[in-house]
Amino acid sequence: MDLKSLKMFVNLATTLHFAKTAEAHHVSPSTLSRVIQRLEEQVGCSLYHRDNRTVALNEAGHKFLAYAEQQIEQWELLQLSLNQQQAQLQGKLHLYCSVTAAYSHLPALIDRFRDQHPLVEIVLSTGDAADAFEQVGSGVVDLAIAAKPEKLSRLFYFHHLTTLPLAIIAPAMPCRVQQQLQSDVIKWSEIPFILPEHGAARKRFDYWFRKKQQGKPHIYATVAGSEALVSMVALGCGVAIAPKVVVENSPVKDRVQYVKNIGDIAPFDLGVCCLNQSREQVLVKAFFNALAPTV
Repeated sequence: MDLKSLKMFVNLATTLHFAKTAEAHHVSPSTLSRVIQRLEEQVGCSLYHRDNRTVALNEAGHKFLAYAEQQIEQWELLQLSLNQQQAQLQGKLHLYCSVTAAYSHLPALIDRFRDQHPLVEIVLSTGDAADAFEQVGSGVVDLAIAAKPEKLSRLFYFHHLTTLPLAIIAPAMPCRVQQQLQSDVIKWSEIPFILPEHGAARKRFDYWFRKKQQGKPHIYATVAGSEALVSMVALGCGVAIAPKVVVENSPVKDRVQYVKNIGDIAPFDLGVCCLNQSREQVLVKAFFNALAPTV
């Protein structure tokens, strides 16, 4: 019992006219008649009352009509489902972000994207946030969560997500650094700083310290990644500039404290970046289309 025969039967049940149904299915009336007879043989009973002038469904025909319509509907739903699955995007999308961003901002982005494109494989690399644009520019990854630099190269496209406030943090434990910060007039040039090796946070610090007009900073160490900055401050090594989101998500956040009255530090503009030339690639474009307005 093939689908084409069922469709002819349903059409004939609607038109009750052999010639019209035969024309609609591009067959001759005699061929249509044989199709109906074959269905009746398979079912084991007559499905129509017919004479030389009229045709009408009998009781068995009405029951068979419900069956035929159900089978056609199930087939069409199956086809739709299969076509949608075949149309779904597939492949690998390589992402880069800091460890903090991997659990502070990335999950919301990935959840939204995977709801729309469940067959795409996400390949995640983590590291220093300051290296995000380098990772994208070198083609190692397709996309990265990054802080927007003061001057964005025309090579890159940047989609804003949110702003991240920065802070100066110090050890919470009693130590020499804490004593220095308790002075009525803080001698910033004598306080040990743990600084990022490079990137937007380092530039924010350089600009902030120059405004203090206290000479050169005492650099205790330079490290890669804001997470490492927080850890070294927690150990009492010095003070550092770090995004508050990194501090709040750090396992040692109870061992550091924010330094008050330090002056203004411009926040980060956090977003997702890619190469401009890659922006129209299917998977990259789909990711940007899936981004929520705010994260």
